[in-house]
Amino acid sequence: MDISNLVQAVLIYALPVIFAITIHEAAHGYVARYLGDNTAYVLGRVTLNPLRHIDPIGTILMPLLLYFATSGAFLFGYAKPVPVNFNRLNNPKRDMVWVALAGPASNFIQAILWALFLVGLVGAGINEPFFLKMARGGVLVNLVMWAFNLFPLPPLDGGRVLAGLLPRGGAQMFLARIEPYGFFIVMALVIAGVVSTWWLSPLMAFGYQVINLLLSPLTALIR
Repeated sequence: MDISNLVQAVLIYALPVIFAITIHEAAHGYVARYLGDNTAYVLGRVTLNPLRHIDPIGTILMPLLLYFATSGAFLFGYAKPVPVNFNRLNNPKRDMVWVALAGPASNFIQAILWALFLVGLVGAGINEPFFLKMARGGVLVNLVMWAFNLFPLPPLDGGRVLAGLLPRGGAQMFLARIEPYGFFIVMALVIAGVVSTWWLSPLMAFGYQVINLLLSPLTALIR
């Protein structure tokens, strides 16, 4: 692995990743507080300070190890989960869905903003490769986080959404039973290529299409 390529990749992706993780976790805490649970707020997790959300292993060590092990072909990481006491929400079953969706929604919004930044750079005639790559990286990182976290298996946000939408009973009990093993199940599906082929790729393609559609009036102006 070329160390110069690693340093360049870190510099390009550092800001997008920090923003993506920080705002994602803060969004969970903010919506939970708005809907009745101030657990995250009391613990200082409703903040844009990245140091409050970074996990040394999941946010730094794991992505670096995967970058070296796969030559940059596969990256994965995670932040410290924002604590939410769902029983304290105004309507636990319904509000669980909104709290879970807040994180991925924040990433999709950030992807749009990074795309706007890219369009702005091109429109202004700024061709500095570093900033162009950072803007594209910002779109990519946030779309990956948006799509991956919506995978319908706990402890991912999509699993919380599914639990909130399903009727009370056996299905919810099944999800609760597999949640302690959910991370390992998801990783096994990722390694097997199931998540990438059947979930990430189509959902991200859809995300890119939506962003292109939203920004098409602007891109038409600068052509």
